[in-house]
Amino acid sequence: MLRTESRAHDKLKEDTEAAALDMTATAEPPQSAICRDLFFQRCLWCGTPAYRRSFCRACGATTFKRERSTGAGVLVRRIGQAPLNTWFVAMAEGFNLLCQVTGTEPVVVAIGARVRVVRGAAPRGQGFPLVELTYRATSLERWW
Repeated sequence: MLRTESRAHDKLKEDTEAAALDMTATAEPPQSAICRDLFFQRCLWCGTPAYRRSFCRACGATTFKRERSTGAGVLVRRIGQAPLNTWFVAMAEGFNLLCQVTGTEPVVVAIGARVRVVRGAAPRGQGFPLVELTYRATSLERWW
């Protein structure tokens, strides 16, 4: 009679099942894996900065070079409801960016406040970049 089961076969089966479980785990990546850098595009023809565009809004060119942002910006306009805390941010390099403000209550955030990038991209490439307040806008500095 032919014996088909063996310890080596069972061991291989256990190893592949363990590897499959490791790959399907939904644990958050370690802090070192989270990207704190924000990259933007600059048109090679006219030099216009942009964020995630397929063509230049100024000249229509499709060739860009990738640059690292300093991460500094100013809140320009709130988008959506207050609990989401989503804002348009005018970055120092000259492009606008849709971000979520973190680390503070939505009531405290005002137009004209200075921010810096905390997380350039979500761990799995989903969601908005996160920014935090570095300087609150006073009533005289607000843009309304």
